[in-house]
Amino acid sequence: MIEAHLLTKTFHDRRKKSILGADAVSFRVEPGRIYGLLGANGAGKTTTLRMIATLLSPTSGSATVAGFDVVRDPDKVRANVGFLAASTALYARLTAREMITYFGKLNGLADGPLRERVVRLADELDMHEFLDRRCDKLSTGMKQKTSIARMLVHDPQVMIFDEPTLGLDVMSARAIVRFVRECRDRGKTVVYSTHVMSEAQKLCDVIGIIHGGRLRAEGTLADLLARTGETDLEECFVKLVSQEDPR
Repeated sequence: MIEAHLLTKTFHDRRKKSILGADAVSFRVEPGRIYGLLGANGAGKTTTLRMIATLLSPTSGSATVAGFDVVRDPDKVRANVGFLAASTALYARLTAREMITYFGKLNGLADGPLRERVVRLADELDMHEFLDRRCDKLSTGMKQKTSIARMLVHDPQVMIFDEPTLGLDVMSARAIVRFVRECRDRGKTVVYSTHVMSEAQKLCDVIGIIHGGRLRAEGTLADLLARTGETDLEECFVKLVSQEDPR
């Protein structure tokens, strides 16, 4: 459902100096799998995911989502993708229900099916307690659940989570992780970006380690541990990102 091939994004600062946000990143994610993009802040995770979600145009390279090219068919890609970004805000004066409904209408859902969809998402994410509360009155965890419901209202086949538990308390983070796992079990294609080692270890079928905009290693947890001779993912990560890039 997702194929990225040599995705590269170059930015320019005020001095017109080139900065590589992502450097020839390639990976593949199949339905019913969670691909973990593991890296420190500034490693290139968000840049890569924004290109896949059509929020940024690649400088070079290519990517397809559900068979649609992110450059040639961006509208069709968006119709098949739910993208959760930590920087995406909620409208303060809308309730959680109104927020989800608004995005459902943007995605062309009819009123009847949309109402049913909102109730189903509220069930799955345990949102009924605050569904009719204004977004500016919600806790951080409630806001994150509302953001997730908003991204899933059109029932996309591909889900991209960019640091979804950032700033959440333990119980809220556990609820989000459990929900992501349930999405995988329903056959969705999931990309999960994080710098939290425990989340990557618990959730991800395949882990891609990104550093300096480059994908340094990829494999199952067992593959990566065997490659480095470590027994702990954190130590494995440090060893891999400390190695000189073979390119």
